Amino acid sequence: MKKVVKFGGSSLASAKQFKKAADIVRAEKSRKYVVPSAPGRRKDGDEKVTDLLYECYDIAAGGGAYKKILSKIKDRFNEIIDGLELNMNLAYEFDRIEENFVKKAGRDYAASRGEYLNGLIMSQYLGYEFIDAAEVIFFDEKGVFDSERTNKELAERLEHTERAVIPGFYGSTPDGHVKTFSRGGSDITGSIVARAVQADLYENWTDVSGVLVADPHIVADPQVIDVITYSELRELSYMGFNVLHEDAIFPVRREGIPIHIRNTNRPKDKGTLIVESTCRKPRYVITGIAGKRGFCSVTIEKAMMNAEVGFCRKVLSVFEKYGISIEHMPSGIDTMTIFVHQSEFEEYEQSVIAGIHREVEPDIVEMESDLALIAVVGRGMKAARGTAGRIFSALAHARINVKMIDQGSSERNIIIGVKDADFEAAIKAIYDIFVTVEL
Repeated sequence: MKKVVKFGGSSLASAKQFKKAADIVRAEKSRKYVVPSAPGRRKDGDEKVTDLLYECYDIAAGGGAYKKILSKIKDRFNEIIDGLELNMNLAYEFDRIEENFVKKAGRDYAASRGEYLNGLIMSQYLGYEFIDAAEVIFFDEKGVFDSERTNKELAERLEHTERAVIPGFYGSTPDGHVKTFSRGGSDITGSIVARAVQADLYENWTDVSGVLVADPHIVADPQVIDVITYSELRELSYMGFNVLHEDAIFPVRREGIPIHIRNTNRPKDKGTLIVESTCRKPRYVITGIAGKRGFCSVTIEKAMMNAEVGFCRKVLSVFEKYGISIEHMPSGIDTMTIFVHQSEFEEYEQSVIAGIHREVEPDIVEMESDLALIAVVGRGMKAARGTAGRIFSALAHARINVKMIDQGSSERNIIIGVKDADFEAAIKAIYDIFVTVEL
């Protein structure tokens, strides 16, 4: 069996955490390839190394006094090295980093150094080969990830490498400059490596024991999801789930490689297995609940609009003109409602209304602000009767008015619109009706 293991920033924030991660790697011979993140927070109020690197670079590139922050960064890594009792010195690496900061090598270069240095330490501690991600992860001239070139060259490089550490988060452009993925991109690197080596499993080690049914800041001690499909996770990630970078799904999904979310601090916990498809019956009818605040709705009413060819296209073209993305669009015979991000819409609201009047001559245009959208997702919903009815019943019992309901054609997700003030109460009510009553 062949596994790729990725450790998040909290899993590598200190020497103590490094030891936990190394024990996990050594516990199974199948854990052959390790993808580390930069050191995260050691405790509440602590700073992430990536944030310190950004700050240090900005000051250095601007000609300011950066030495104090650079010293703080050095101390973080030296503290880890000393705690692991390694015979290792990063002085040369820091000299290069300082020189490149002053030469304005770029913020991407600066941000990547946390993963790079942690990779050097991890490879030394494990006795694994170190492979600089800039040599095997590639972006094109426009900064777009080159998946096929990366997969080809990374697969060739690792074919004869039994065990290796490849830092997460970054790669390089054709001119040799370092380019990073978006924040949290070490998840993506792990997925890319898993695809390249045709891994049997991609383990993503973090500080939670898997994907939770609901946000723990809203629902106290929510249950952990045992198994979730890529499609379900995509739906939930889009609506706010934050366990795994959503782009990390694509490289492994195309190869059918499962992802296993595990807790570095509680390695015996089962975690959550993310798969393409499964015949395993879900524990609950729903898999998860997620949501976002900050929406507004635009309702357009016109008699016989359903008979007017091109009506929807004309309306949507107005939003497109002002660069406003559409979130959801439930409709009736003579009405259609468009949900958009309120922050994007407010600046252009009067121009959009005027544009709608010019394009389709509506009878009425109404707006409502301060709305929230909640996604209820689950592969078990398709075979369960009365799912929407149970949602309505739970919300009615909690005295919450439903502004919109929209069910996807896959029958694995239902989107509910509520007032922003009812957001948390609505999530709790839905969780209780589907999960708490089953416990």
